Amino acid sequence: MLTFQPPGFEQKVTETSLGIMAYYTQIVGGLWDPPQSSPDQGTLVCLHSLGGGSSAYEWSKVYGALAADYRIIAPDLIGWGQSAHPKRDYCPEDYCDLIAHLIEQVAGAPAVVAATSLTAGVVVRLAIQRPELFKALFLVSPSGNDDFGVGYAFSPPAILAGTPIIDRLIYQWGAANEAAVTQFLTNFLFAHPERITPEIVQAYTTCTQQPNAEYAALASLKGDICFDLTRYIGQLRVPTTIVGGEKAQFNRPDKTQRLAAMNRQAIQAVHVVPDVGVLPHVEAPSVVVGLLRAFLRETGDTGTPASSRSSLVG
Repeated sequence: MLTFQPPGFEQKVTETSLGIMAYYTQIVGGLWDPPQSSPDQGTLVCLHSLGGGSSAYEWSKVYGALAADYRIIAPDLIGWGQSAHPKRDYCPEDYCDLIAHLIEQVAGAPAVVAATSLTAGVVVRLAIQRPELFKALFLVSPSGNDDFGVGYAFSPPAILAGTPIIDRLIYQWGAANEAAVTQFLTNFLFAHPERITPEIVQAYTTCTQQPNAEYAALASLKGDICFDLTRYIGQLRVPTTIVGGEKAQFNRPDKTQRLAAMNRQAIQAVHVVPDVGVLPHVEAPSVVVGLLRAFLRETGDTGTPASSRSSLVG
């Protein structure tokens, strides 16, 4: 996935309990060479979602625009992208441990963390357990995929994904090829298919075709990594901003607002990006760059939550 990262970045690795985890950061002495972490200007960690084809590429158009001002750490989490793909039954605790390792051993705590979807939900759980690891959270469409007790594990996709033999066929025919990736991006993730570039399709397809990539993807699809985020969100104390897409089929704006309402003390703002789907940072990266830059500036100035607010970003 190195070829899918912005100019001035390189791939490095860190050894975890589950194998090698690749991550991307600025080349020292290279195009960007930003200042090192400081109390007012720390490290930005960008964490991708846990769906078929996910990788650090998901955030590349955003963190590439911030590279001159912030140290960036963008990993391919274990089971995804160019990192190790161990054959195992993945669970939320695996990703809590991996993210904690990344912050402690690579980024340095406390870090500002931007995370997406199910990974954002895992970050909430970790921030409750280990608040000292986090300076602030910028969460895009946060979810546990079973929020408000929807019973995801009993849904047809989860049942099929948990059926031996059928699960591998679902992955090979429904995820691990260019046609399937294009269809999924078009029908479920993007509000406007014309925004799907060949590069996006190639990046996602390449990740789905990595050896043993189906283990992590199917764990997410069948519900092994899922949980009800509403059981945790009220315990969060780290300053947080949430961003969602107006036309997201998953994690709709009304659901995001309900989650935020459960903890107005920590969740300082909710921004809804108009006319985009569930991945606004992929579909409309320039808008998210602006929101994230303002968030980083505010966090660096005060490190404390501002008054709670919601907005529809124009």
